[in-house]
Amino acid sequence: MIHIDLQQHFSDIALLERAARFTLDLAPASSNADMTIVLTDDTQLHELNREFLGVDSPTDVLSFPADEEEDPETGIPYLGDILISMPRAAQQAQAAGHSVEEEVQLLVVHGTLHLLGHDHAEAEEKARMWQSQSEVMVRLGLAHIQAQDE
Repeated sequence: MIHIDLQQHFSDIALLERAARFTLDLAPASSNADMTIVLTDDTQLHELNREFLGVDSPTDVLSFPADEEEDPETGIPYLGDILISMPRAAQQAQAAGHSVEEEVQLLVVHGTLHLLGHDHAEAEEKARMWQSQSEVMVRLGLAHIQAQDE
């Protein structure tokens, strides 16, 4: 199950669930896993970025893979949490010339890939992650939306 925590307004949560599901389809063993998507603000992402990554600035998306492979209460695999800054997503969407809904779907795909073990610290890892991200975006009908280089 994909849990959605709307701390900020979003017009269509089905888009978030669909983006996450299509990404989980890349790893069939994870397709029945639970995860949480939190739509929040720059302040929370800034605090978490500083606390967990040592970066003293806000960011658009953070992923926190679960420490436990299964939820101890349900026994269902739990992948982890994705937090998205809605103000940052809105800024990035405007700068790129597409909708906030499209940007947030990209961030859900990106964050879910991190929960699945993808990374982009090294060039080879980044190429694999961007390829997977592109495949999901095409499947979502959003091939024209590309991640910004970090």
